[in-house]
Amino acid sequence: MPYAVVTGASQGIGQAIAEMLLSKGFSVAVCARSEAKLATTVAGWRQQYPNAEIIAVNADLGSKSGTDVLAAEVNKSFPKVDLLVNNAGTYQPGNVSDEPDGQLERMIQVNLYSAYNLTRSLLSMMGSGGHIFNMCSVASLKAYPGGGSYSISKYALLGFTDNLREELREPGIKVTAICPGAVWSPSWEGSGVSPERIMEANDIADTIWSAYILSPRAVTETIVMRPVKGDL
Repeated sequence: MPYAVVTGASQGIGQAIAEMLLSKGFSVAVCARSEAKLATTVAGWRQQYPNAEIIAVNADLGSKSGTDVLAAEVNKSFPKVDLLVNNAGTYQPGNVSDEPDGQLERMIQVNLYSAYNLTRSLLSMMGSGGHIFNMCSVASLKAYPGGGSYSISKYALLGFTDNLREELREPGIKVTAICPGAVWSPSWEGSGVSPERIMEANDIADTIWSAYILSPRAVTETIVMRPVKGDL
């Protein structure tokens, strides 16, 4: 049986990825900051996949203690990890010159350190054929007005991904950066942007699956995805 860990899975992209993996027969460990949202999401999965093994952990991965809690639960419950999706993240717009004090620290903690710390904690459970996906962004590739600390953190996450890939080539663990543009999620509600204008969360999930099922001899290193009509 294959085993996967997906962070930030109570809604949006993370939820779509976890649901896709459950449909493929994976045992899945998920986490989210909102205990209520996570409980509701997992309850729906248990109804749809009554025989699936689902580990749900309420944890804020913006702190080392949060990643430690999740890693400990995965180590206790799973014999291995075949697929790790570092999806947990947060977003606040701003400019370097005038964004609030502490914004960079928070962006780095959630968007970079969560992936760094959790990956380090779970690597001993991964072997040849394992695959790590880090949820970067088009903001990892090009600076833009109002990107500020968010864009800085996503650039850093892409750098971490590239370094990790080089380290793990020899043991045969694949590492892929996903760099999506706008994807519909509850955070877009009330924005005035039509769901038809931007990508679906399932687009990201399907792309991850396509990259995961390649032969052991191939790895998709960086995937850039944008709405057909371009970035907003």
